[in-house]
Amino acid sequence: QLQLAESGGGLVTTGGSLRLSCTISGFTADYYGIGWFRQAPGQEREGVSCISTTDGTTYYADSVKGRFTISRDSAKNTLSLQMDSLKPEDTAVYYCAAGLYYCPGYIGGVYPYNYWGHGTQVTVSS
Repeated sequence: QLQLAESGGGLVTTGGSLRLSCTISGFTADYYGIGWFRQAPGQEREGVSCISTTDGTTYYADSVKGRFTISRDSAKNTLSLQMDSLKPEDTAVYYCAAGLYYCPGYIGGVYPYNYWGHGTQVTVSS
């Protein structure tokens, strides 16, 4: 059973930075995409970023492109999301997730991830 645990959320002012981390246990080669999605109150889930486990290609939602950077440490089974130039509209609960399919579908909202953690709150004040 795959388990994911996020950390690193918090409160930051506009323009600030945060780094989210995720520890993944039970990972196997069956999971082609690992990444992050977020959900703000009253809004649908949004695929934020994803990294392909087969070739390391990274994918980003247009809303965060150029500001967020996803990275993976395969040896430590960790996933990170560096978030810079944060905006109030980035406020949401952020979830680390893993899926059996390829990344573009998770970013585009075609299908949901198969597993995700409990989430970590990110609040950006104006």
